[in-house]
Amino acid sequence: MNRRKYTRTLTAALALGATLSLVAGCSEEGDPISFDVPRSDKPAQRQAVQRHKPGGTGAAAPETVFPTGPESSFTEQRALPDGTKIGVTELHGEKSGFTGRVWVWAPKQYFDPKYANSGFPVLISLPGGKGFPTNYWTGKGIDLPGHISRWVDEGKSKPFIVVMPVLNPDAEFYYDGSDIPGQPKMGTWLTEDVPDFVRANFRTFKSRDGWAFMGSSSGGFAGLKSVLQKPDKFKAVIASGPDTVPDSPLWKGYEKEQQENNPEKLAAALGLKPDIPANEVFVAFQIGTKESGLRNLRSFMRHYTKGPVKTRIEIIQDGEHNARSYMRGMDDGTMAWISARIQGPIPSSV
Repeated sequence: MNRRKYTRTLTAALALGATLSLVAGCSEEGDPISFDVPRSDKPAQRQAVQRHKPGGTGAAAPETVFPTGPESSFTEQRALPDGTKIGVTELHGEKSGFTGRVWVWAPKQYFDPKYANSGFPVLISLPGGKGFPTNYWTGKGIDLPGHISRWVDEGKSKPFIVVMPVLNPDAEFYYDGSDIPGQPKMGTWLTEDVPDFVRANFRTFKSRDGWAFMGSSSGGFAGLKSVLQKPDKFKAVIASGPDTVPDSPLWKGYEKEQQENNPEKLAAALGLKPDIPANEVFVAFQIGTKESGLRNLRSFMRHYTKGPVKTRIEIIQDGEHNARSYMRGMDDGTMAWISARIQGPIPSSV
């Protein structure tokens, strides 16, 4: 893991060349689509929120938050065989000031009337490679949404709303998913603006129990760092083939800020907190046997799996440093492990 992250992620991107080309259709030329669905009248919605509050008649289930608006304008990127669609929109981040594309997919369960008053878990999915101007998890070749749809049917996954933003503001540098001084605030974009956008358009859970990250390579690093940095907002992460220290060249001259975005420092601090459910974070690492990095991840787990920091690793036989290998790992056990720790939708009792 002593190679520079850009070299590793660029290699992953090249390995996915055919898949990345499939994302080229992500443009405003698609037909307009909406994820809005008919909902109950407002009094019923308020009752549903009350019913899901901890301590209410719904036991300990977290509170559902209905879309706050304003509704974004989506165009269709592609349709899946089950009838669901991936939409894409341009998001201007009010807090970061950055404007970039976000792709979103909602599972078929989201449109089922029995879940009309329930929130859904959110999986913010980050690419490796350049992470701009596309997000390869949307492509037909990898088909993360399609796999999740199948895994839900097989009982391996919660029905996540999958949110796939760009990772970087350009294709020249990598930004470690962080607010590097003097640069676009990509940390704020990923952990504040993107979740705000999701809450504006979808039924979600107020609690962090319904929020998770996943990513590969540099996207795995950004997801890992985000969860460890803001455990009050996010509960879990799938980090595939990640580095565990920030190494963007743009940190030069900002050592203090760089260390404030170091997953090893963040995990060490979090590990000192009381080991109670409110503090727990769940880190699912994935690594292929044909890539470097296993030794580093084992070292991270040995030093920082303490207190509320819970870790797991999926070693993918003959796996390489690319998204296709990581999808195999998710199928083999990672997705089920994460899903068991994330809140799922609550069917209506009516």
